[in-house]
Amino acid sequence: MKNSDNNDKRSLIPPSGGWGAGLSDLISISQFYGRDSRFVIAGGGNTSFKNAEKLWVKASGSSLATITEDGFAVMDRAKLNLMSEKTYSLNAAEREEQVKNDLADATISKGKRPSVETSMHNVIDFAFVVHMHPTLVNGLMCAKNAESDLRKLFGAKALYIEYTDPGYVLFKKVEDAIKAFRAEDGAEPAVIWLQNHGIFVAANSIEEVKVLYTKVLDTLDKVAPQPPKGGEQIPPLGGQGAVEILPGLRMMLSNDGLKTLKVRKNGLVKHFYDTEEAQAKISKPFTPDAIVYCKSNYVFLNDEEPEVVLAEAAKQIPAFTAKFGYQPKVILIKGIGLVAVGDNAAQCDIVLDVFEDAMKIAYLAESFGGTHPMTQTQIDFIDNWEVENYRRSVAAGASKGRAENKTIIVTGAAQGFGEGIARCLLQEGANIVVADMNETIGLATVERFNTLAKSNRAIFVKANVSEIPSIENLVHQTICNFGAIDTFISNAGVLRAGGLEDMTPEVFDFVTKINYNAYFYCTKVVSKVMKLQTKFAPEYYADIIQINSKSGLRGSKANFAYAGGKFGGIGLTQSFALELAPFRIKVNSICPGNFYEGPLWSDPVNGLFVQYLNAGKVPGAKTIDDVKAFYLAQVPLKKGCSPEDVTKGALYLMEQCGETGQALPITGGQVMLN
Repeated sequence: MKNSDNNDKRSLIPPSGGWGAGLSDLISISQFYGRDSRFVIAGGGNTSFKNAEKLWVKASGSSLATITEDGFAVMDRAKLNLMSEKTYSLNAAEREEQVKNDLADATISKGKRPSVETSMHNVIDFAFVVHMHPTLVNGLMCAKNAESDLRKLFGAKALYIEYTDPGYVLFKKVEDAIKAFRAEDGAEPAVIWLQNHGIFVAANSIEEVKVLYTKVLDTLDKVAPQPPKGGEQIPPLGGQGAVEILPGLRMMLSNDGLKTLKVRKNGLVKHFYDTEEAQAKISKPFTPDAIVYCKSNYVFLNDEEPEVVLAEAAKQIPAFTAKFGYQPKVILIKGIGLVAVGDNAAQCDIVLDVFEDAMKIAYLAESFGGTHPMTQTQIDFIDNWEVENYRRSVAAGASKGRAENKTIIVTGAAQGFGEGIARCLLQEGANIVVADMNETIGLATVERFNTLAKSNRAIFVKANVSEIPSIENLVHQTICNFGAIDTFISNAGVLRAGGLEDMTPEVFDFVTKINYNAYFYCTKVVSKVMKLQTKFAPEYYADIIQINSKSGLRGSKANFAYAGGKFGGIGLTQSFALELAPFRIKVNSICPGNFYEGPLWSDPVNGLFVQYLNAGKVPGAKTIDDVKAFYLAQVPLKKGCSPEDVTKGALYLMEQCGETGQALPITGGQVMLN
């Protein structure tokens, strides 16, 4: 495919508005394709813009979807041109190190690592170069009949490059092919097709680039049948078996640090887990990106009985690790779905997206003679290539907190004390499940949390802790998103003040059901999962933490419904602790003092300050300020209890493994243990 406006090779022409406008256009087209999953998976691909002296190319680690000027490395073209003439070592490792150093020397914007394909961008004689890995394109490029079908669809002169190891060798092969194309055709190739890799599209304006890409995809779309429905989950996600399998599987994989697991099940995934014949077509990677993010070997578990699946996994995973030197990133389980194994939640999302793309490629390739995966020699080069190991390390991310990669459910976490505890634990690296009845506020809370997260994640699950089916759904959603429950924080609670004269049986039953019964319901459901986790990890401890109250340690005037439930909660904690200790599940309570700034106390309509004033609980109090002053005066440290204070207590309880059945007071000295 030639340039659409001119069949003659032409020198670069500045876009309208000068080079500043060209850089603006580069950012625009990078984001345009970077946000479209048909073209970019896991931030892959790269783009560039050049003039006679400089080249702007995507820097490693930058995401096209959100890239700005800072995301591009600025290169000296004179130095890049010298690389075309230079002779490098015949030893692959030495050669790539030399090339890396020369690219660094040619980088004007120091501190940014240019794309390894920078030299190819430089040699293509158009202002804009957009290199992508569209799924439709790779359905053809990763097929047995890639070259012949390419020429049928796009003409005999379509520039096709057989698979070559990325880096300098590929650059030289492309450069030679471009020179031959120019000599034979008298034109500059605007589209370059790379076997098992993707496509380069180039032009002197971003509008031309878009026209060329649209033509490519429209042509392929007419001849390749669409894969089975992807994207939308098949309910129930993972099936009930997910809860009976994934927690055990996660612990088998967590010998060198806690892993996160995430499951995806849709029509496309089902197509490949249904038969071993289909699985064989995705058993080897098709592209370098697949190796970077998913490695090159995968585990397939084809039984549907949870106990049998776990027994088979217990044999396969150690054998896999011993054979390949790494743990699997991808596990396909019949009836459950595609399971990503990540060092963190962000990595899981990338693994799922990249491997689902491989499934689409495999399906599309059937239209072009069947699949053509990479060879073992090609795979080994990518696996050991320093450039790809760098990309892998950038993609891995890190949280590095005291709760790193733990999955923690916090009930009643949409707002107030629960929100504060969940936020603090998120900032310590935990994956957080916000469980709450208030969906509107809960979703907004999670959206805010995920702007604070690093490589961890937060999700919202609407949950009523007074109903066991709702708690079971909460657990199911948590397992399908993160693979485990390391800590369950039973925080949801209600307070309705009132003395014997005012308290109705209905209100008493409501307060008791939420503050006392629900703690039992939650522990009953969650402990089953935790027992499965500890079964497969002999040194691992799980935690159940009830957020109790100082009112659970000392009676509270005109507040017996609340205090009674909290007193009972400590009894449950001690009893649960005895029962669950043999399974290495610690059960403790935290008894906070008053969080005066939270809505429980400060809500102007139904907060405790208002309730206590109206109930006459504070003698002589005329205003809310009088009530506040009364309570603050009772605290020796003269301060309320904050979510940060409680989080420190929760972290202590999670980190130690010598205490269970305790009620930890965090009251500023207002209530002390005897």
